[in-house]
Amino acid sequence: MSTYIAAIDQGTTSSRCIVFDHGGAIVSVAQKEHRQIFPKPGWVEHDAEEIWANVLDVVHGALQKASLTVHDLAAVGITNQRETTLVWDKATGKPVHNAIVWQDTRTDQLVKELGDQNRFRDKCGLPLATYFSGPKVRWLLDHVDGLRARAEAGEVLFGTMDTWLIWKLTGRHVTDVTNASRTMLMNLATLDWDDELVDAIGVPKAMLPEIRSSAEVYGTATGTLEGVPVASALGDQQAALFGQTCYSPGEGKCTYGTGSFLLVNTGDKPVVSENGLLTTVGYKIGDQPAAYALEGAIAVTGALVQWFRDKMGLISSAPEIETLARSVRDNGGAYFVPAFSGLFAPHWRSDARGIIAGLTGYIDKGHIARAVLEATAWQTREVVDAMNADSGVELVALKVDGGMTANNLLMGFLSDVLDVPVVRPIVAETTCLGAAYAAGLAVGYWSDTESLRENWHKAAEWLPTMDAKTRDKGYRKWKKAVERTVGWIDEDDNDE
Repeated sequence: MSTYIAAIDQGTTSSRCIVFDHGGAIVSVAQKEHRQIFPKPGWVEHDAEEIWANVLDVVHGALQKASLTVHDLAAVGITNQRETTLVWDKATGKPVHNAIVWQDTRTDQLVKELGDQNRFRDKCGLPLATYFSGPKVRWLLDHVDGLRARAEAGEVLFGTMDTWLIWKLTGRHVTDVTNASRTMLMNLATLDWDDELVDAIGVPKAMLPEIRSSAEVYGTATGTLEGVPVASALGDQQAALFGQTCYSPGEGKCTYGTGSFLLVNTGDKPVVSENGLLTTVGYKIGDQPAAYALEGAIAVTGALVQWFRDKMGLISSAPEIETLARSVRDNGGAYFVPAFSGLFAPHWRSDARGIIAGLTGYIDKGHIARAVLEATAWQTREVVDAMNADSGVELVALKVDGGMTANNLLMGFLSDVLDVPVVRPIVAETTCLGAAYAAGLAVGYWSDTESLRENWHKAAEWLPTMDAKTRDKGYRKWKKAVERTVGWIDEDDNDE
């Protein structure tokens, strides 16, 4: 048997390839950022051809760093930024437009025209929002000349980024249930495209990929990965749930990356949220029943640090924000609500925009840096409160992963505002690990999920130290700041 498993993580700001051994340890990593394209306020795009070139580069780089060849790989898995929407020509393979990124808000008016926010929730588990792929496809069909006729004729293909990569690697037009569950077009009960949803949103079925499980061999790769089975696909947050070994109902995690996403496994039946959360597919391994999850999606967390670095120029690298934030003892009364793409869970207000509240002459860049970090923790608190209300069970600990977990100040503050332990595993990049685990299960590299549990080990833990009065006052101020973000976008604004 080949010795290693590779995982491609096609993320919002970069693409990575990580090679893992049988113990789930990282053997090598290669990563490359891609451009963020902002044609108008609220619009975010990616160049899919640039992303494909970067994926090939990082795959080659990860193998080269470990002195490996494709013959050393038992399989490759894929995990991806979800909801980001691409349409390409079936014959030429050329995208007809830049990919529209999950954060993009251009479909705001279309979403309003489609009606009540909960119109489709019973079938797809999602509120009507700019976040999801279905309205983005519809926007492309409405705004790219001749595209609808070509779509109805089967001349163009739709996919999220997993579909694009699988198609480029194997020539097959498929997606998995986790990514399909983020389109607003899939029925959670049947795990197939739903005629009513497809017709209502206005997307021809001829352009939709085949929906498969999250762990099976979709095909054999050509080119750089010649002969390697492509054996898993999971949306990045579901991949992290799988990599954190949350295989039993009630187990959950929060991933801190460009955005942050808290998922809790709810077992083999979907649970409809009453508190602004999403019902989604957690994963599906081969022929086994699907596992469902409740999710709280936060649009802007790590992206706020990136904004602070790139747009404000107050730091030159992301880790510097912790040093700057530690130069002051608190936020000085300042709160930063980063509603750059509206408010996601649990509010779902696309008319919101970001604000900094509580400014006085006392505030300096250290206070703003601290407010930037604290925004991630307060947004998590809102989602945890909603999760507790939906599940009826209080969170007792939070497993965390992703790049922001390297920030010790943030992790300690997160534990304080949640009033529970925060635990980080040895392998914090559990998004890639989940894709690797699923691919390994598909080809027999690992025997079952219990063997994967044995690979999970705690690397760090933060315990709450904040008193209840301070925590409650901070949360009350945060909620006042959130209230001031909504209703910013008017009907005659042209930025949507």
